[in-house]
Amino acid sequence: MLTGKQKRFLRSKAHHLDPIFQVGKGGVNDNMIKTIAEALEVRELMKISILQNCEDDKDVVAEQLAKGCRAELVQVIGKTVVLYKESRENKQIELP
Repeated sequence: MLTGKQKRFLRSKAHHLDPIFQVGKGGVNDNMIKTIAEALEVRELMKISILQNCEDDKDVVAEQLAKGCRAELVQVIGKTVVLYKESRENKQIELP
């Protein structure tokens, strides 16, 4: 569980990132979760965009992604989700 200070730090790091994945009409599926989890292992911090044609609520999508990837939900702002998961192999971000 992240503290408020850690979430603020991660939000500042994620500000300059571009969304890598998009959740569309199909919603969240197992293949998407697997791919995002692999990318999180490499990057640790990433943005995911929720498209307008996505039928699910943005908060539900964010929870599904975080739970499926076993990641921390840093922020949901607009239609963008920020996820963080500490890497086992190549740790890059040092939390305060």
